[in-house]
Amino acid sequence: MKLLFSEYKSDYTNYIFPYAIWAIPEPHETPAMIFTKGFLPSSPEFERFYLCRQVRIDLNCFELSSENRRIVRKSENMEFRLIPRSQFEYTKKWRKFCKTYADIKFGKDVMTYERLDSLFNSKIVSHLLVFTDTKTKKDVGIVTLYLEKKSLAYYYYSFYNLNYYVHNLGMFLMTSAVDYFSGSDFSHIYLGTCYSRNSLYKTQFKGAEFFNGFQWSNNLKELKYLIERDKGAVNKHLIETKTYQLEFYEDDLGKIIDTNGFPVILEPPR
Repeated sequence: MKLLFSEYKSDYTNYIFPYAIWAIPEPHETPAMIFTKGFLPSSPEFERFYLCRQVRIDLNCFELSSENRRIVRKSENMEFRLIPRSQFEYTKKWRKFCKTYADIKFGKDVMTYERLDSLFNSKIVSHLLVFTDTKTKKDVGIVTLYLEKKSLAYYYYSFYNLNYYVHNLGMFLMTSAVDYFSGSDFSHIYLGTCYSRNSLYKTQFKGAEFFNGFQWSNNLKELKYLIERDKGAVNKHLIETKTYQLEFYEDDLGKIIDTNGFPVILEPPR
């Protein structure tokens, strides 16, 4: 992959000069190869990826916890099926179902019909999980996925009937997906970004880890530290912050350097 560094607003007083880091895939690289380096797609056609604090579950370490089982029991009457996108009928009914959910959760027309249609016809959606209430025989939820067998499952957008709030349906959808792919010969499932306490629900699974900029970490105390740090004024880069080094890396910058997943070899000038 090729890396591009897109400059963001500078803080000259504190000598903080931020860059957003983009990855541009080479022709031989699959999306899974980019995901594993900490990037998520910023284009539904996989033309560009962005480095971010994201969460994934190591499915080799996963098993249902007591809390996971509690969520599953609340929706025992639900069943789901995995459908390749090519076999999924994106009907007017589904279109309206997803738009209704998006308007309530994200805000009116934050996700337009045009954007929704584009989503369901893009490379980033290879499969869907469709959830049905067996008592009413009605479809109540859908999850858009990108799958690479044995490499990754990417849990992208979910849409569900918000009237099922007592079932904690949103969490049931995610729990069902994690559990299903843990038994389906996949190594990881990726659950998106985590920049606030509201997103910590993504870590409610054994095997949870997050990308901190230089490695995948399973230290959720570190993740919570980063979330709290974001709330206040920041006048130093994270890695040069002494409290961070002391608490998580034994005040040893070398431990951070040794984990760097982006080695760059420079050739001498000719």
